[in-house]
Amino acid sequence: MKNAVLTILVFVVFNVTLRAQLKTTAICPAFTVDLLGGKVNDLRTTSTVGQIKTAFPCFTSAEDESATAKCGGGVFFKDKDIYFYTARDYVEIGPNFKGKLSLPLMGAARTGLFKWLGNPKIKDVSWDAFETEYGILILYYSKANKVNKIQFSVVGPDAIKLCQ
Repeated sequence: MKNAVLTILVFVVFNVTLRAQLKTTAICPAFTVDLLGGKVNDLRTTSTVGQIKTAFPCFTSAEDESATAKCGGGVFFKDKDIYFYTARDYVEIGPNFKGKLSLPLMGAARTGLFKWLGNPKIKDVSWDAFETEYGILILYYSKANKVNKIQFSVVGPDAIKLCQ
Protein backbone atom coordinates (compact mmCIF):
# COMPACT_ATOMS: atom_id res chain seq x y z
CA MET A 1 0.00 0.00 0.00
CA LYS A 2 2.84 2.38 0.86
CA ASN A 3 4.45 1.69 -2.53
CA ALA A 4 1.22 2.48 -4.37
CA VAL A 5 0.75 5.77 -2.51
CA LEU A 6 4.40 6.70 -3.05
CA THR A 7 4.14 5.89 -6.75
CA ILE A 8 1.00 8.04 -7.12
CA LEU A 9 2.63 10.89 -5.19
CA VAL A 10 5.75 10.78 -7.40
CA PHE A 11 3.56 10.73 -10.51
CA VAL A 12 1.53 13.77 -9.33
CA VAL A 13 4.65 15.77 -8.42
CA PHE A 14 6.31 14.87 -11.74
CA ASN A 15 3.16 15.78 -13.70
CA VAL A 16 2.85 19.19 -11.97
CA THR A 17 6.52 19.88 -12.65
CA LEU A 18 6.08 19.17 -16.37
CA ARG A 19 3.19 21.63 -16.64
CA ALA A 20 5.13 24.37 -14.85
CA GLN A 21 7.82 24.69 -17.51
CA LEU A 22 8.90 28.17 -18.51
CA LYS A 23 7.87 29.32 -21.94
CA THR A 24 10.24 31.38 -24.06
CA THR A 25 9.42 34.38 -26.20
CA ALA A 26 9.86 33.85 -29.93
CA ILE A 27 12.90 35.77 -31.15
CA CYS A 28 13.26 36.65 -34.80
CA PRO A 29 16.45 36.99 -36.75
CA ALA A 30 17.07 40.47 -38.14
CA PHE A 31 15.12 41.31 -41.30
CA THR A 32 17.44 41.89 -44.26
CA VAL A 33 15.66 42.87 -47.46
CA ASP A 34 17.41 42.41 -50.82
CA LEU A 35 15.41 44.78 -53.02
CA LEU A 36 17.27 43.93 -56.22
CA GLY A 37 17.00 40.17 -55.54
CA GLY A 38 13.41 40.20 -54.28
CA LYS A 39 14.14 38.42 -50.97
CA VAL A 40 13.75 38.90 -47.24
CA ASN A 41 16.63 36.93 -45.71
CA ASP A 42 16.21 33.63 -47.64
CA LEU A 43 12.48 34.00 -48.27
CA ARG A 44 10.97 34.98 -51.60
CA THR A 45 7.62 36.64 -52.20
CA THR A 46 6.28 33.20 -53.17
CA SER A 47 7.07 31.69 -49.74
CA THR A 48 4.21 30.05 -47.88
CA VAL A 49 2.64 31.10 -44.58
CA GLY A 50 4.35 28.12 -42.90
CA GLN A 51 7.78 28.97 -44.28
CA ILE A 52 7.51 32.57 -43.12
CA LYS A 53 6.27 31.60 -39.65
CA THR A 54 9.17 29.16 -39.28
CA ALA A 55 11.78 31.69 -40.41
CA PHE A 56 10.30 34.55 -38.37
CA PRO A 57 8.35 33.18 -35.37
CA CYS A 58 7.75 36.64 -33.87
CA PHE A 59 4.88 37.59 -36.21
CA THR A 60 2.13 39.77 -34.75
CA SER A 61 -0.63 38.13 -36.80
CA ALA A 62 -1.12 35.58 -39.55
CA GLU A 63 -3.95 34.38 -41.70
CA ASP A 64 -3.95 31.19 -43.72
CA GLU A 65 -4.64 31.57 -47.41
CA SER A 66 -8.32 31.26 -48.27
CA ALA A 67 -11.00 32.89 -50.37
CA THR A 68 -12.46 34.54 -47.26
CA ALA A 69 -9.15 35.81 -45.85
CA LYS A 70 -8.51 39.54 -46.08
CA CYS A 71 -6.17 40.04 -49.02
CA GLY A 72 -5.95 36.27 -49.46
CA GLY A 73 -3.87 35.62 -46.32
CA GLY A 74 -0.37 36.34 -45.11
CA VAL A 75 2.02 36.85 -42.23
CA PHE A 76 2.30 40.28 -40.66
CA PHE A 77 4.87 41.98 -38.45
CA LYS A 78 3.17 45.21 -37.42
CA ASP A 79 5.82 46.08 -34.83
CA LYS A 80 8.54 45.80 -37.51
CA ASP A 81 6.40 47.35 -40.30
CA ILE A 82 6.81 44.50 -42.78
CA TYR A 83 3.97 42.43 -44.26
CA PHE A 84 4.00 39.25 -46.36
CA TYR A 85 0.90 38.83 -48.55
CA THR A 86 1.35 35.17 -49.45
CA ALA A 87 -1.71 34.63 -51.65
CA ARG A 88 -0.83 37.69 -53.72
CA ASP A 89 2.93 36.99 -53.71
CA TYR A 90 4.21 40.35 -52.54
CA VAL A 91 5.94 41.96 -49.58
CA GLU A 92 5.18 45.44 -48.23
CA ILE A 93 7.54 47.54 -46.14
CA GLY A 94 6.35 50.62 -44.28
CA PRO A 95 8.20 53.77 -43.14
CA ASN A 96 8.88 52.39 -39.64
CA PHE A 97 10.58 49.23 -40.92
CA LYS A 98 12.87 47.63 -38.34
CA GLY A 99 15.51 45.92 -40.43
CA LYS A 100 18.11 46.45 -43.13
CA LEU A 101 17.47 47.35 -46.77
CA SER A 102 20.04 46.44 -49.44
CA LEU A 103 19.46 49.87 -50.97
CA PRO A 104 18.75 52.92 -48.77
CA LEU A 105 15.42 53.63 -50.45
CA MET A 106 13.21 54.40 -47.44
CA GLY A 107 13.15 58.17 -47.09
CA ALA A 108 15.16 58.66 -50.32
CA ALA A 109 14.22 61.51 -52.63
CA ARG A 110 12.30 60.55 -55.76
CA THR A 111 14.82 62.43 -57.89
CA GLY A 112 17.75 60.37 -56.56
CA LEU A 113 16.54 56.86 -57.43
CA PHE A 114 17.82 56.63 -61.02
CA LYS A 115 21.36 55.65 -59.91
CA TRP A 116 20.00 52.46 -58.31
CA LEU A 117 16.89 51.60 -60.30
CA GLY A 118 17.02 53.41 -63.63
CA ASN A 119 13.82 54.81 -65.11
CA PRO A 120 10.48 53.56 -63.80
CA LYS A 121 8.39 51.33 -66.04
CA ILE A 122 5.17 53.01 -64.80
CA LYS A 123 4.88 56.46 -63.23
CA ASP A 124 2.06 57.97 -61.24
CA VAL A 125 1.67 61.08 -59.12
CA SER A 126 2.33 59.27 -55.83
CA TRP A 127 4.20 56.11 -56.90
CA ASP A 128 6.62 54.59 -59.41
CA ALA A 129 6.93 50.95 -60.50
CA PHE A 130 10.34 49.64 -61.52
CA GLU A 131 10.93 46.47 -63.49
CA THR A 132 13.39 44.15 -61.76
CA GLU A 133 15.06 40.84 -62.56
CA TYR A 134 12.52 39.02 -60.36
CA GLY A 135 9.39 41.07 -61.14
CA ILE A 136 8.36 44.52 -59.93
CA LEU A 137 9.37 47.03 -57.25
CA ILE A 138 6.82 49.72 -56.38
CA LEU A 139 7.82 52.83 -54.44
CA TYR A 140 5.28 55.19 -52.87
CA TYR A 141 6.08 58.81 -52.06
CA SER A 142 5.11 61.28 -49.37
CA LYS A 143 4.02 64.82 -50.20
CA ALA A 144 7.68 65.79 -49.90
CA ASN A 145 8.49 63.25 -52.69
CA LYS A 146 10.38 60.90 -50.35
CA VAL A 147 9.89 57.11 -50.37
CA ASN A 148 7.53 56.10 -47.55
CA LYS A 149 6.38 52.62 -48.65
CA ILE A 150 7.95 49.80 -50.65
CA GLN A 151 6.25 46.82 -52.28
CA PHE A 152 7.91 44.10 -54.34
CA SER A 153 6.65 41.01 -56.11
CA VAL A 154 7.43 38.33 -58.67
CA VAL A 155 4.12 39.18 -60.31
CA GLY A 156 4.35 41.68 -63.15
CA PRO A 157 2.59 45.06 -63.31
CA ASP A 158 -0.25 43.71 -65.45
CA ALA A 159 -1.19 40.89 -63.05
CA ILE A 160 -0.33 42.14 -59.54
CA LYS A 161 -3.25 42.55 -57.12
CA LEU A 162 -2.36 44.76 -54.18
CA CYS A 163 -4.28 44.85 -50.93
CA GLN A 164 -5.90 48.22 -50.32
